[in-house]
Amino acid sequence: MLLDSDAESDVAYELCQVVGRAILPYRSSDDDQHYGTAFFFQGGDDPVGESLLTAADLVGTPGGELGLRTSVTEPAGVAPAAVSEAEIVPGWARFPGDGVAVLPTAGLHRLAGDGGWRWRVQPVPAGIAAGPEVVARLGADAGSAFVLAHGVREDGSRPLEVAIERVVRDGDAVRITTELPQGYVGAPVFVVQPDSSGELSPYCLGLVLPGVGEHPVATFDRIRAVIPATPGDL
Repeated sequence: MLLDSDAESDVAYELCQVVGRAILPYRSSDDDQHYGTAFFFQGGDDPVGESLLTAADLVGTPGGELGLRTSVTEPAGVAPAAVSEAEIVPGWARFPGDGVAVLPTAGLHRLAGDGGWRWRVQPVPAGIAAGPEVVARLGADAGSAFVLAHGVREDGSRPLEVAIERVVRDGDAVRITTELPQGYVGAPVFVVQPDSSGELSPYCLGLVLPGVGEHPVATFDRIRAVIPATPGDL
């Protein structure tokens, strides 16, 4: 669905309020310095179902780190500025064929507890993860898409940003039709469609994959398929 500019601005603002604290900056190893975004996803009512998601191409090399914004931890001033991959057990499970990496968050919560702080996040809930019917309603006509990501400024800072873009579907392939700035790979992509009652609702379509000129989107049907195969840490 293609919205007018005022409606797009309203949706972007609302998404920041609802899931803004799901989004974290990620940096890969010191050698290649790839920047991206990861986000918390709550797969059900059970806290065990919580995962951190990003693009498979970003993770898996020594030296990667997850940035911690002050708004996603409490009490203030206790959590570090970043958590290295080496500190997180279990680590990322990569599914290169689907483009997705999944991190069960039990290790993140344990790490926080050991350090005397807590996570204060707003995971993307399972209820707005796009099902097959949402993907099927996309087509060759461009629709509004909203990408919440941590960009990379010239001074190295990683602010939370919203890019309002266009999304299309060609067969099974879903893509953002323009090249996104540095730091956006791995970020969640949202669209707006009518829900079962006819009201317009936001849906998390999936996450941004690497691309040149445009970006494929790993939709939630692919993400849901790999989450059950991810080693847990209960």
